[in-house]
Amino acid sequence: MVTCNKYPRVCPAKSSPGPNCCKKKCVDVRADRLNCGRCGKKCKYSEICCKGECVNPMSNKKHCENCNNKCKKGTSYVYGMCSYA
Repeated sequence: MVTCNKYPRVCPAKSSPGPNCCKKKCVDVRADRLNCGRCGKKCKYSEICCKGECVNPMSNKKHCENCNNKCKKGTSYVYGMCSYA
C-alpha cells in the first residue's frame, strides 16, 4: 500500500484529497475538520475548518452557514443565517 509518509509526492497529485500528509493520509489542512491548520488539530463538534482555522458558522458573520460566505452589508445575522426572517 502506498502511503504519503513513505511517498510524500502522492499528496500533491490531482486525484489526491489534499496536498498535506497527516497520519499516512493525504488531507487539505485548510478544510479538514480533523486536521485544521495542522495535523491532529480537531475542530469542535459545532465548528468547520475554513482556511486552516476552526470557526463556528452559527456565530461567525464571515463564515455564515459555510466557509467564506459573508453576510451582505445591512443584512441581519441570526441562527447562522444571513437575512433570517
